[in-house]
Amino acid sequence: MVKRDAAVARPLKIGKAVRAVGLLFSCLLAGAAPAAGAVEPLPTDEIAPGVFVYQAPYQLLAPSNGGAIANVGFIVGRDAVAVIDAGNSRQAGERLLAAVRARTALPIRYVINTHMHPDHVLGDVAFRGEGAKFVAHERFRAALAARAQSYLDAGKREMGPDFSETIADVVMPDITVAGRMDLDLGGRIIELEAEPEAHTDNDLTVFDRQTGTWFLGDLLFIGHVPTIDGSIDGWLKVMKTARERRVARVSPGHGPASAKWPEALEPQQRYLDGLRKDVAKALDDGLDLREASEKAGLSERDGWALFDEFNARNAIEAYKDLEWR
Repeated sequence: MVKRDAAVARPLKIGKAVRAVGLLFSCLLAGAAPAAGAVEPLPTDEIAPGVFVYQAPYQLLAPSNGGAIANVGFIVGRDAVAVIDAGNSRQAGERLLAAVRARTALPIRYVINTHMHPDHVLGDVAFRGEGAKFVAHERFRAALAARAQSYLDAGKREMGPDFSETIADVVMPDITVAGRMDLDLGGRIIELEAEPEAHTDNDLTVFDRQTGTWFLGDLLFIGHVPTIDGSIDGWLKVMKTARERRVARVSPGHGPASAKWPEALEPQQRYLDGLRKDVAKALDDGLDLREASEKAGLSERDGWALFDEFNARNAIEAYKDLEWR
């Protein structure tokens, strides 16, 4: 049996009653009684000792999911906790915070964002009162600032009155990563790496040295069709390098809580290779942007959730990326 960190509570089952007991226990550890109507924690799986992940559904933002539509997680060290991404709304962030507190009373030292997309960052606001430092890629601030209002407007439109954020509640990083950086949780080092332009221009990975667990954010999609908001060629280059890394497991931004590496990369590799080939042919054939977006990638339709919602956008991004090469 694997020895667990002393500060980590026993794994909880998914049932509401058991989660409530865990939340009560964590509140007692913290020296406080649980408030009436306490937030229900996100259900998390312990994918490695002290490493917890919420596996999100393949859904668009809606009141029914409260913004919890991307995988998020946390790592518990001897002295502190690092949270990795926080969901698409304050509500999602609050549920993640409750999930942390259902496992441990240790302080949250860092909230790490793998990139600036709203399904990963708008929940950061729930952690403002925890004394945590917010950490992201060096290009994260500019990328989020450019889109913050549109992200918030979309949240209000899709979730209605349940979406409570305002522009003042977009959280910018306290610490930025330009290359590599190590963070210490107390006897537990996590390694951060700022990637070149790929899924976005501000992708950041998180590696837990103790368990060999690699959080890839949206550099890896499983089941949910990949989405391009950076460079298709850049992404393919990053994937080629990442494939060679030997790790115990990976946690994708969308998909199962954990997966084997590099096997987990194969469906995404096939999709992006095929999309690039189709878009390059469309350019050679003189097709315009609209025509290319209607034809590229269609052979993959049956293999991915949310294909119709994102594939045409991916073709457009790939077309713009390849047009002047």
